[in-house]
Amino acid sequence: MSRINALFSRLAETGGKAFVSYVMAFDPDRETSLEIIRGLPGAGVDIIELGMPFTDPMADGPTIQAAGQRALAAGGSVSGVLDLVRAFREGDDSTPIVLMGYYNPIYARQGGVHRFVAEAVEAGVDGLIVVDLPPEEDAELCLPARAAGLDFIRLATPTTDDRRLPAVVRNTSGFVYYVSVTGITGAQAAQAAEVAPEVARIRAAAGLPVVVGFGITTPQAAEAVAGVADGAVVGSAIVARIGTGRPVPEVLAFVRELADGAHRG
Repeated sequence: MSRINALFSRLAETGGKAFVSYVMAFDPDRETSLEIIRGLPGAGVDIIELGMPFTDPMADGPTIQAAGQRALAAGGSVSGVLDLVRAFREGDDSTPIVLMGYYNPIYARQGGVHRFVAEAVEAGVDGLIVVDLPPEEDAELCLPARAAGLDFIRLATPTTDDRRLPAVVRNTSGFVYYVSVTGITGAQAAQAAEVAPEVARIRAAAGLPVVVGFGITTPQAAEAVAGVADGAVVGSAIVARIGTGRPVPEVLAFVRELADGAHRG
């Protein structure tokens, strides 16, 4: 059983909810990034979503775009991200790690998809979210990743109607990531009342846990959204604090507040 499946199995037994935190690898630099990542489980994070920096992050708003630019300036790359995961795994073999990013850096890297998948498994990655690969392109990365034991986590959105949903969830594994608002990261606030029926619809179609992200910036919002889903994701609110140079303990204290909120959901 994968780390992700094991986590959700444990939560299902207790009625608990997952808290997923997004941070950009190499933001603001490798050592600070690693310190933050290593501190996330102790701050209550159940799944770490680790951004792979890219020059054209089409789904991300200004906050995460800026984080990607800082990470690239600090030497961030696909290889560097995988090395960060290896360093994290030296002290933590249980917390699931999901890489989130775009296909171009994977495809264009020497060795392409097959090298990336093999190295991701070796490094200790558990899942992938690649936002610009639709289901019609599953043969590109999704199917090789699944064959190697990586979960491939798909995004569903408010515009994913009942005709489109079966294709979206067909080869998805681990969980489904429901984007609670239309648009980019950090743009709007998620509304639990609007999210609840969508979560139920997607969960029924996929037979998988559904976690909700985009538009969650406070412990109260994390609690409300987790209350109608299987978990909540927070990214931009955490990344914004990193971007303003807050000390690592202060960042992690904020993450703890968010995690506590989600766990009350």
